[in-house]
Amino acid sequence: MKRVCYPFTAIVGQEEMKDALILNTINPAIGGVLIRGEKGTAKSTAVRALADLLPSRDVIEGCACGCAWGNKDAACPECQERIASGTAARTSVPMSVVELPLSSTEDRVAGTLDIEHAITTGKKKFEPGILAKANGNILYVDEVNLLDDHIVDLLLDAAAMGVNYIEREGVSYYHPSKFILIGTMNPEEGDLRPQLLDRFGLMVDIRGEQDEKKRSEIIRRRLAFERDPDAFIREYEGSNAELREKIVAARSAVKDIIPDDRTMDMAVKISLHLGVDGHRSDLTLVKTACAYAAMNGRDKTRPEDVAAVSRLVLPHRMRKNPFQDSSLDAGGLDQWIKDTLAEL
Repeated sequence: MKRVCYPFTAIVGQEEMKDALILNTINPAIGGVLIRGEKGTAKSTAVRALADLLPSRDVIEGCACGCAWGNKDAACPECQERIASGTAARTSVPMSVVELPLSSTEDRVAGTLDIEHAITTGKKKFEPGILAKANGNILYVDEVNLLDDHIVDLLLDAAAMGVNYIEREGVSYYHPSKFILIGTMNPEEGDLRPQLLDRFGLMVDIRGEQDEKKRSEIIRRRLAFERDPDAFIREYEGSNAELREKIVAARSAVKDIIPDDRTMDMAVKISLHLGVDGHRSDLTLVKTACAYAAMNGRDKTRPEDVAAVSRLVLPHRMRKNPFQDSSLDAGGLDQWIKDTLAEL
């Protein structure tokens, strides 16, 4: 039975969260998004609605890893053999949300190799894990801060490389694992180590709406959805379709966007100004700026794009140790950005 999803465009407020999710669908190389916030702020609703918003994708029929059609080099070994022999068939599947249970073991996440089968037959037998199922889809980790660190490392490595490598007793196997990683957490239940925080491309801090009219509208829409889901979904079909077309166009356009020197200079200047360690922030700022430009229908970036996405890219990279606050001085930063943009 298909889950009935609340429409993405019906979500009231939480604009930064929605922007972060959309930017990752336009360019998954951004590296996912971590959504931090109190309970009852539409985190899970937005993630599930995002998958329902996205178009279907073409895959190789019968592949447990969901290998994309038309990309032999990025296919799993079995699909490469089927492509070479001409037995591969094409099919279309909808985007889905693959959820990672908190109790997941490393074998459940990465998959397992049947060593006995490999020894007796000389052929590798792979039992797919969650990373295989997540390929091409959205991998959703609720309460990611409660996962064991080595499982989080495993997820982030696969998200960064787009490939899952498994090795057991000298027998190795690989398969594509390109997914949009979305983690949610309640900071009251503990935080992630700064080293892990840094590897999430974007981060958003959200809280319940404080505007009375918006809170009332949230109640009205939710009650209308629960009363008649089909009628409510039909009401937002037009706006969802419009956003879907915008995302599809941006995903196509972002491949051809090459950031100019002024965009890269702005990314470097803002990272240095805020004292962010390493180069991941610079790269993520530029990748996100490209996606932001594409989302706004442009084929070129500009320094203002970096400024616009900086609050999604930088806050979780500001901390030097677990006891320092990661918040930005909004007023001071805005003035510095304004002055820097004038110089560029």
